[in-house]
Amino acid sequence: MPRGTILVVEDDAAIRRGIVDALRFAGYQTFEAADGQVGLSSAIGAEIDLVLLDILMPKMDGFAVLEELRRVRPALPVIVLTARGAEDDRVRGLRGGADDYVVKPFSAKELLARVEAVLRRSAERPQAVAAIRIAGRTIDFERREIRQADGQCAVLSVREAAILQYLAANRGRAIDRSELLARVWGFDPRGVRTRTVDMHIARLRERLGDDPVNPTVICTVRGKGYMLAAEEDA
Repeated sequence: MPRGTILVVEDDAAIRRGIVDALRFAGYQTFEAADGQVGLSSAIGAEIDLVLLDILMPKMDGFAVLEELRRVRPALPVIVLTARGAEDDRVRGLRGGADDYVVKPFSAKELLARVEAVLRRSAERPQAVAAIRIAGRTIDFERREIRQADGQCAVLSVREAAILQYLAANRGRAIDRSELLARVWGFDPRGVRTRTVDMHIARLRERLGDDPVNPTVICTVRGKGYMLAAEEDA
């Protein structure tokens, strides 16, 4: 039985073949793509556990692929592989949602170790939630809609939907501001002083009709963070 299924998105055929051979030798099943567009389609449509993603590619670069993947499949692990090792590029990749960033040239041993580490972490990662029903409303994360019982709809921003989806995937656990900044915004929260999380939560409470003084949908857990209330029966 394979250890996992990995998509290799790399336009250099020799590098791609070397990566695929190393992965298969280590017991992984693989898919391949030679440009960003094919890679994105494969990542969305195939049952895979991790993406190894080059940055400089034809048709669609890796940053654009990563952005779309984080919108469509936010829980899918991604390791960026690139010759662009400048600090700004690494920061951009990590803030864009990459789980790791490996600069070429790299050894097969190093790559396999990083793959194992990311897969080990992702095994504990909550799965993305497609929809929930709460406070008499259905929240559809794929459409980014709040649907009321009378059929009226309100559209969520990408960020608002991502916050709610992350809270829903971690229901029963209080999520602090630094974790939301890291997982939803893609920021390194160390040394960051911002009220953007609280402002987004306030807007979401307003959209959900949650009492700002005594909220019962997005609850404040003193000293710990925010937690979504229990989901209603379907």
